Amino acid sequence: MAFSKMELIDDNTVVRARGLPWQSSDQDIARFFKGLNIAKGGAALCLNAQGRRNGEALVRFVSEEHRDLALQRHKHHMGNRYIEVYKATGEDFLKIAGGTSNEVAQFLSKENQVIVRMRGLPFTATAEEVVAFFGQHCPITGGKEGILFVTYPDGRPTGDAFVLFACEEYAQNALRKHKDLLGKRYIELFRSTAAEVQQVLNRFSSAPLIPLPTPPIIPVLPQQFVPPTNVRDCIRLRGLPYAATVEDILDFLGEFSTDIRTHGVHMVLNHQGRPSGDAFIQMKCADRAFMAAQKNHKKVMKDRYVEVFQCSAEEMNFVLMGGTLNRNGLSPPPSPATVIPTEAAIYQPSVLFSPRALQPSTAYYPAGTQLFMNYTAYYPSPPGSPNSLGYFPTAANLSSVPPQPGTVVRVQGLAYNTGVKEILNFFQGYQSTDPV
Repeated sequence: MAFSKMELIDDNTVVRARGLPWQSSDQDIARFFKGLNIAKGGAALCLNAQGRRNGEALVRFVSEEHRDLALQRHKHHMGNRYIEVYKATGEDFLKIAGGTSNEVAQFLSKENQVIVRMRGLPFTATAEEVVAFFGQHCPITGGKEGILFVTYPDGRPTGDAFVLFACEEYAQNALRKHKDLLGKRYIELFRSTAAEVQQVLNRFSSAPLIPLPTPPIIPVLPQQFVPPTNVRDCIRLRGLPYAATVEDILDFLGEFSTDIRTHGVHMVLNHQGRPSGDAFIQMKCADRAFMAAQKNHKKVMKDRYVEVFQCSAEEMNFVLMGGTLNRNGLSPPPSPATVIPTEAAIYQPSVLFSPRALQPSTAYYPAGTQLFMNYTAYYPSPPGSPNSLGYFPTAANLSSVPPQPGTVVRVQGLAYNTGVKEILNFFQGYQSTDPV
């Protein structure tokens, strides 16, 4: 079902669900809210900047009563994950599910169809090749008319397409072809929804669907993705081919691929959302991480040698949230207390002299770090849900203390890999008022 962006939707019928497994479908959402009536086409899965599901969904119910009952399922479990459920607005829903494309409206006009999304298509793939890919056991509704290719504004294919099937049986047969080859490329297949069709088409054919406002200078991101620890049970791969996939990494690691934790492969993207050539792998123990780094360092993947370093989950978090590691593959991990980058001193010097205590459980990173994402979709909370972003209080809100000459010094020209210990040794013999 297609929604117009001009449609009026009651704010009291919409919720935002967070923490969904990335492979969740509209059927999984319906099962989670079993007993409640979701409006037709009312499950809208959210996507990140790379077009991948980010673990959130906007769900529209038939009435306020059912919405209120849905809110009571806050922190109920889907599998082994608890799901957060919050109020949202009709506008939030339409930002995800709404669209005005005639092409999309025509594609979605066929009632009672099951939608399957294809990813990784060769850019030269034709409708005839897609029809042949699925074959006779899962015929596409209307043949070529049941295929919608996703393109950029200039008409170039993105490698994505949506396909219609007349019944659940055909759709299930189609999904069994997940990672089968079309030409020389394996194709990813996912069950999809009308809202996802709208969202993907909107994202690729125009400006970003939900433009994020320019963040203040120092956003705060909680370290909630991987529990920070100094146990070196992770490895970092550097110098990967940009076309490398998770399967390529598993083949590269060989026997050590069995020691990878579930969902433990994290591909690092650059500011443009493209692969950076780096990846982090969470291993089951530090010993296996050490052995994997020793045996695979400078092995070749697709004509490129790949560097492999052992590291900790804390260091992995640091990079996934926008930090950088040094030339040896490692970086001093963020301080367990609050980290104040130099940008704070430039724009808000009073922060450095404020007696106000800052929460020790939060780390501060430059605004640009929000653009660093990986395939597990770590990114700041979207509008409409409890905000996980916090900011330094403005100077007006701080009880300022006039700076006292001689109490603060700035050190320049430090070596790239200088740590806290080296700085303390450098100032040995001088009294420091607070730990560095």
